[in-house]
Amino acid sequence: MSDSTENLGDVRPLYLNGQWSRSGQPLVVTNPATGKPFARAATVVRDDVRRAIANATAASPAWRALTGQQRGSFLLRAAAVLASRTEEIAKTITLENGKPLAQSRGEVGMTVDHLQWFAEEARRTYGRVVPQQVANKRHLVLQQPVGVVGAIAPWNFPLVLAVRKVAPALAAGCPVLLKPASATPLSAVHLAEAFDEVGLPAGVFQTVAGSAQEIGAEFFANPNCRKVTFTGSTEVGRELMRRAAESVTNLSLELGGHAPLVVFDDANLEQAVQGAMIAKFRNTGQSCIAANRVYVQRGAYDRFVEAFARQATALKVGDGLEEGVDIGPLIDRAAVDHALRHINQAVEGGAKVVCGGKRIGSDDSAFLQPTILTDVAPDALCMREETFAPVVPVVPFDDEAEAIRLANHTEYGLAAYVFTQNINRAWRMAEALEAGTVGVNDAVPSTSQCPFGGFKQSGLGRELGSEGIEAYLETKHVSFGGVE
Repeated sequence: MSDSTENLGDVRPLYLNGQWSRSGQPLVVTNPATGKPFARAATVVRDDVRRAIANATAASPAWRALTGQQRGSFLLRAAAVLASRTEEIAKTITLENGKPLAQSRGEVGMTVDHLQWFAEEARRTYGRVVPQQVANKRHLVLQQPVGVVGAIAPWNFPLVLAVRKVAPALAAGCPVLLKPASATPLSAVHLAEAFDEVGLPAGVFQTVAGSAQEIGAEFFANPNCRKVTFTGSTEVGRELMRRAAESVTNLSLELGGHAPLVVFDDANLEQAVQGAMIAKFRNTGQSCIAANRVYVQRGAYDRFVEAFARQATALKVGDGLEEGVDIGPLIDRAAVDHALRHINQAVEGGAKVVCGGKRIGSDDSAFLQPTILTDVAPDALCMREETFAPVVPVVPFDDEAEAIRLANHTEYGLAAYVFTQNINRAWRMAEALEAGTVGVNDAVPSTSQCPFGGFKQSGLGRELGSEGIEAYLETKHVSFGGVE
């Protein structure tokens, strides 16, 4: 063990079959704000994943036999545990992810809300009776748990996006193996602690950290793992689809985004600017539904750019644990390098940097100035790819038809935003935009009770809402014949 890691304290454990395990080559967890390691986390190898799936399979009959109300009670109690530890968990999220502490507290709050929502949805996995067409038959449609679930969570919202998978799966009656991102494994420890504290039966929830290749290979090859759910990049999602095809594994994918934000002349300018600030710069721009392109009608364009740049320049950049910080570090140095490539390539093509555009600190720093670009060519990388950083091009347009064409000109379709005071236009835009979520005068549209997912190459299936639990249920038709 190197000198740089020997003083990091105990290895944070995995939760396997109701027991805590510190085996495996530990992951070193780095604070993006300092670039220094601050913790270690246990890992698994493929044989451990195989045993975890076997334990989940053994736990499945008893778990699915519980009533929805009984399963939901575990989620409600786990939610209460997490809520009582908000400050501790929020600090962990900020240390491993970098986001400002206030946003980490918000992530814990939304996690609690997701658990509470799906605790109640567990009671509502309805089937139906279907009218027969033959006199002596009767037809039932039942909803039953799909089985053991392998859940793969991302690093940008390490707790809440894990719970978007874990909570509905458990509510539906499915045991879950959660693989957290290697950069942010500690939030999963807190989640496991909550389930352990409320006495969740052994094998129903387990954590498996380590090699994505090994863990994913076992998820797809093991016939007892009936479903895989993943949040991450579209590139990785395509590879998972190829793997799933070999075993016809049930698959849900929440993938990349390239969200447009459209501002019309008639919009409330203050509301539109504030909405763009939230939609772009929340979580330092590292959100799949972040506004990656802003389109502003020409009549409001200059005023919007001026106000937007003024507010972006005023954002406080720093360590997320510091008071009043608005923008934390990106997840690592490579993320800044990626963003700078987008900025520099746009500038080489004629774009102007209105504000920002540079790394803050040394070449090893993960901090980037909030950046606004204008005069950006349509084929610039930032107009075609997800930047995943506090960088945004602002582009003028002339009319509604052009706005729709520009907004939909992408292979992605996760989210879109529209700011207008014209109700007729709002309806037209909401219907025309090719995105799974459309925020009309709303920069924070995601909520526990409504479905979340993407069109086109932004994914398959939906999380949250009633659709969120349906993703973990199989539909069975039962036909009774000979009914006299």
